[in-house]
Amino acid sequence: MRTNVAALVGAVLLAGGLAACSSEAPSSAPQPTAPAIKPVAETAVAAPAASGEQPKGLTYDAKRIPVGAQISTGSSVANGQTTVELKVAGLLPNTKYGSHVHTKPCGAKPADSGPHYQNEKDPVSPSVDAKYANAQNEIWLDFTTDAQGAATGTATVNWEFRQGEANAVIIHATHSSTEHGKAGTAGDRLACLTAQF
Repeated sequence: MRTNVAALVGAVLLAGGLAACSSEAPSSAPQPTAPAIKPVAETAVAAPAASGEQPKGLTYDAKRIPVGAQISTGSSVANGQTTVELKVAGLLPNTKYGSHVHTKPCGAKPADSGPHYQNEKDPVSPSVDAKYANAQNEIWLDFTTDAQGAATGTATVNWEFRQGEANAVIIHATHSSTEHGKAGTAGDRLACLTAQF
């Protein structure tokens, strides 16, 4: 009887030890962590200045993106991948917007920020060819605001920006189209944030 009890206790202790070992193994393994998003630009949008230097953040349509709405962007680069994040607050509630990184800084006119930044440049501009105007070759940050008019858009691509060629984030009136002949279009340019990536 004593031998059976001893064997049983030994088996229980052995099983417990194995369970403890197996439960500790995953927690001791290093977990990969995504690189932190580094701030690039943040501001409240204003109406374009009548002349001279423009504010960092502009609204071209104060009904859809009110003066004072907050826009911020940041990015991270790791292992040849780039992640861009856009955060907004104070926009219309429960509304779909499109957003892309553009090549030039914001100006008094919506078109001043130039075309979308593309990793592989379309020889035709404006680019509406899905071979070039797509979410893998451009930075698309489309979002839908919540009931308070806030949202976050994020994009990750397998390339890095060319130095000095990505200089603004534009917010558009609709989500980006993938339709043939309209690829990358997202309606009117409603607001712009100068952001040098």
